[in-house]
Amino acid sequence: MQNTTQTLIVIILYLILTVVIGLVASAKQKRQAKEQTAEDFLMAGKSLGALALAGTLFAANTGGASTTGVANNVYRFGLSASWYVIAGGIGFVLISFIAPYFRRAGANTVPEVIGMRFGKRSHIITAITSILALFMATGAQIIATASIINLLTGFDYNTAVLITAVVVLVYTMIGGFASVASANMMHVLFITVGMTIAMFIMSGNPAIGGLGNLFSRANEMSAASAGEFDFTSMLRVGIPTILGYIAMYFMTFTTGQEIVQTLASAKDSGTALTGSVMAGVISAAYGIVPALIGLMAYVAIPGFADGPKTNALAAATVEFAHPIIAGLVLSGVVAATISSASGNMIGTATMFSNDLYRPYIAKDQVEEKKAILVSQVAMFAAAIFGVAVALSGSNIISVMMSAFALRSAGPFAAFIFGLFADDVTEKGGFYAILIGTVVAAVWIFVLKSPFGLNGIVPGGLVALAAIYIISKIDISSGGQKLPRLKMADE
Repeated sequence: MQNTTQTLIVIILYLILTVVIGLVASAKQKRQAKEQTAEDFLMAGKSLGALALAGTLFAANTGGASTTGVANNVYRFGLSASWYVIAGGIGFVLISFIAPYFRRAGANTVPEVIGMRFGKRSHIITAITSILALFMATGAQIIATASIINLLTGFDYNTAVLITAVVVLVYTMIGGFASVASANMMHVLFITVGMTIAMFIMSGNPAIGGLGNLFSRANEMSAASAGEFDFTSMLRVGIPTILGYIAMYFMTFTTGQEIVQTLASAKDSGTALTGSVMAGVISAAYGIVPALIGLMAYVAIPGFADGPKTNALAAATVEFAHPIIAGLVLSGVVAATISSASGNMIGTATMFSNDLYRPYIAKDQVEEKKAILVSQVAMFAAAIFGVAVALSGSNIISVMMSAFALRSAGPFAAFIFGLFADDVTEKGGFYAILIGTVVAAVWIFVLKSPFGLNGIVPGGLVALAAIYIISKIDISSGGQKLPRLKMADE
C-alpha cells in the first residue's frame, strides 16, 4: 500500500507540472498577441517547429490504446499486439508525402477542405461524422486513465472516469492547443525513453529474471495452453490485420482532425513534412515497449493470465518497478492519455466552431471571444459523450478502431481527390462520403469485422471507387467539374 501511495504521489506531482507548463505556454502566447483569437486558442498561432510538431503528433496518437490497450491485448495476440503502434509509425511516414499540402491548403479542418471543394452537403456530413468519432476517441482515453486511477487509488472505476473527465476538461478549456503542445515534449520523453528504461529495469526483477527468462517462460505457457496463447509471436494478430492497421492509420491520419490540425499548426509546409517523419520513426521504435510490459504481467504475475485484463501495464509496473519509477512511467501514460483526450476535445471544438457554428449558425458574424466560448461548450459536450463511452465497458482498441473507421472511410476519398484530382464533381464527393461511411458501419457493427480487417479498408476502397465512377457519370451527363483548390506558396 505504501508503494502504491508513493507511485500515486509521483503521478500527482507530474500532472501538476503538466498543468503549470501548459498554462505558462498559454499565457506566453496571450501576451504575444494583442488579443487572443480562436486560431491562437485552437491552432497555437500556426507556429509549431519540427520537434514540437513531432512530439504533438506522437502524443496525439500515443494515448490509451497505444499504451494500456497494447499491453492488455498481449493476452490475445502476444507481442504482435505491438503492430497497433508500429503501424502508426508507418502511417506517419506515409502521410509525410502529403503533409505539406495540409499546411498549404490554408484550412484548419478536414471538413473545411472537403467543403471548399465539394460544397455544403459534404462539408456538413463530414463535420458530423468527424465530431462523433472524436467523441468516441475521447472516451477511449478516459478509459485508459481511469483504469490506472482505479488501480492506484482504490476508487471504483466509475468515480475514476468522472475524475479523469473533469481534469481533462479543465486543463483543455483553460489552456487550449498551445498548452497541450507545450507539455507534449515532456510526455514524449517520459513515454519513450522513460518507459523503455523502466522496461529493462523491470525485466531485472527477480520475479522475471531478465528478458531471456521472460521469453522462455512465455513460450512454456504458450506450449502448455494448447493453442490458446502464443505470447512471443509477432504474427499472431494476422497479416490481414497488420496490413489493415497500416491502411487504417494512413487513411485516418489523412482525415483525422487531431493529426491534420497539428500539421496545419506547423510554421510552414517543410516543417510539416519533417515533423511527420520524425513522429513516424519515434512511434515505430516505441511500439514493442508496452507489449513487453504486458507480457511481464501475463507471464510473471500469478493468476494474471486467467483472462484478458484492462490494467496489464499498470499492474506490471506497480508489481515489478520501484515505486518512484512506476510513478514516472504511469505519469507519462496518464499524461499522454490526457493529452490525447485534450487533442480530441480541441479537434471537436475546432470542427464545431469552424465547420458548423461559424458558417451555418452565426453566418460568419461572430466575435472572437464568443467563438472561443462556443469552442469550450463543444469541449464540454465531448467530455460528456466520452464519459458515456468510458462507462459502457467497451474495449479501448475496439473503440478507437471504430472511431477511426467512421470518421475516415467516407471522407478519405473526398479529401484525397479534393486535394489532387481534376475530374471530380459535387455529387461524386458527397455520395462517396455517404457510401463509404455506410459500408464501414455495416462492416463493423453488422458483419463484426470479418477476416480481422477494420471497416475503414472496405469502406475507403468503396468510397474511392464511388467518387471516381459517380464523378465520371455525372460529367458525362453534363455535370460540372469542380475547380482545383488554390494552394498557398511558401
